[in-house]
Amino acid sequence: MRIVMLENSGQVYTSQVYLVLGDSSRLEDLNTLVDVGQDPAILAGIEQAPTGIGKWAVEQVVLTHSHSDHCALLPRIRAAFHPKVFAFSPNIEGVDGVLRDGDTIQMGDETFEVIHTPGHSSDSICLYNRTEGVLFAGDTPLLITSPTGTYEAGFLAALEKLCARDVRRIYFGHGPPLIEGCNERLRESQSMAAGLIGRANRRASQGFGASDGAVTQ
Repeated sequence: MRIVMLENSGQVYTSQVYLVLGDSSRLEDLNTLVDVGQDPAILAGIEQAPTGIGKWAVEQVVLTHSHSDHCALLPRIRAAFHPKVFAFSPNIEGVDGVLRDGDTIQMGDETFEVIHTPGHSSDSICLYNRTEGVLFAGDTPLLITSPTGTYEAGFLAALEKLCARDVRRIYFGHGPPLIEGCNERLRESQSMAAGLIGRANRRASQGFGASDGAVTQ
């Protein structure tokens, strides 16, 4: 599997856009965009990528969630490459198929597990490949560094699930990838989030509001 982080112009606020390719660009590999962003400059990057001969440069799109900085360019991507489009939310215009927690989907020449991670948005997902330990995180807040915040039960369950995986590289919706210490960072986040819940429960039992002083993330 090859992962190309497509360059944007720097002039438009946009998510990172990743092009997932097979190692050999075989016909059976699925050239897949993880998110499409909203900067038209990525179209040039797609055209320059080594996507193979005799196939569309983009055959599939997987959206990590429905915020515009991740999906606004979808109409232009569909017009240019005619891909199949998948997302957790069925309410995004142009989506062909709905993904659910526990589904698997081919991207490039590898298989990815869909993990629903509600929190940043109700339709957020992560995509995990066991073979290479790759995780596409979208905007899911996986690196919790603040002692403040509240986290819903669904997110905490998803974080526990991620901590049970062997994650060796994390590709975020914004910023550079994390390529070292991924498992440790995830466990630290889980411990901090669990500690926040524990403190909130103790405050509630002592007569304080469970969310006093908390900031929702």
